[in-house]
Amino acid sequence: MIRDRFIAWSRLCLTGLLAAALVAVFLKGQGAQPTPQTTRRKPAPAANPNPRDVIPTLEPKATDLLKETSSRLAAARTMSFTTVVMYESPSRLGPPLAYMTTSDVTLQRPDKLRVITKADGPHSEFYYNGKTMTAFSPVENLVAIASAPPTIDAALKAAYDEAAIYFPFTDLVVADPYKDINEDGLDNAFYVGQSQVVGGTTTNIIGYTTAGTFIQMWIGAEDKLPRMMRAVYNQDPSELRHQLEISNWQIDVPVAEGTFATAQAASAKPIPFAAPEPMVPPGSKLPSQSPPSRPAK
Repeated sequence: MIRDRFIAWSRLCLTGLLAAALVAVFLKGQGAQPTPQTTRRKPAPAANPNPRDVIPTLEPKATDLLKETSSRLAAARTMSFTTVVMYESPSRLGPPLAYMTTSDVTLQRPDKLRVITKADGPHSEFYYNGKTMTAFSPVENLVAIASAPPTIDAALKAAYDEAAIYFPFTDLVVADPYKDINEDGLDNAFYVGQSQVVGGTTTNIIGYTTAGTFIQMWIGAEDKLPRMMRAVYNQDPSELRHQLEISNWQIDVPVAEGTFATAQAASAKPIPFAAPEPMVPPGSKLPSQSPPSRPAK
């Protein structure tokens, strides 16, 4: 299954339908950056430990927390939550710019998913009902529809393979999150401590590495639900950070009929359900990005 693809997601900008528009937003933002008025001495880089020198360790307390949150998510027949995602992209001055999206997510196992996303760019909607996948852009009035496999896990993989659609919260909605982590190689896991800041509740903090990505996760001490994740792709020389905040959890609450479809898309202009070819103004260049993580399984 798809795993910790925060870097790939920042390149693909959540949905293939909207890639060109988001590139335009990026280029506009680049042009608006101020010219620095003073030159400051660059501070000496901090001494970071070499990951090759770290002995792989799986602390039982950390792996137990991962298993508990995975079990809680896997056992839910219905779920809804809100995400706020921050991802970084290099600016023309060097330091990264931060871009944000927010999504309202609803699922019903084993075969229904809805994602309504607002971003630093156009609005997008994704619907999966066990038979079809629909990617809808209400502002542009564009829709792409494709047949879909019979499970959420398989549909997410198909959406990525066919149309470069990826959601950074994928690991929360697959059938068995802990199994996915282990399949990609859980290299290190350690317990950090507790926080009373994130999510308005007490959380346990863990750090772990898997598939070339370092993850820090805040997990509710009482409800075992993830409240925040921060990720850095180990092979990214810029060490760009990606942060996922999760709130408004609703577990096993009845879902209204009609949630996993939209009548508005019926009058939209159909386009192929396929990966986009970003359109960039003549003479412009796409922002440089770190290489994506390995392909989906």
